[in-house]
Amino acid sequence: MTVKVFFSSVSGSLEMKKNQERIFSILTSKKIPFEAVDITQNSEDKDLMRKRAGNPTALPPQICNGDVYCGDFTAFDNAIEMEELEAFLKL
Repeated sequence: MTVKVFFSSVSGSLEMKKNQERIFSILTSKKIPFEAVDITQNSEDKDLMRKRAGNPTALPPQICNGDVYCGDFTAFDNAIEMEELEAFLKL
């Protein structure tokens, strides 16, 4: 399965942009392959992200492994702090 990071290329939130960049940077530095899915290019991707997150108002970034929801940025950051990234990403 592939790790998917749902993100927004168009955001007025600096915090959201920083969070997305942190996820991309960490996954890249750890050589974890991932697919970045821009929800602003296709509303079906946004709907899929929210369906997988189980939250009709979920905002990016959200992370999945295949069809399995892993969590949002806060959960990702906690997994980094606890040195449990591979378990979080279900690798």
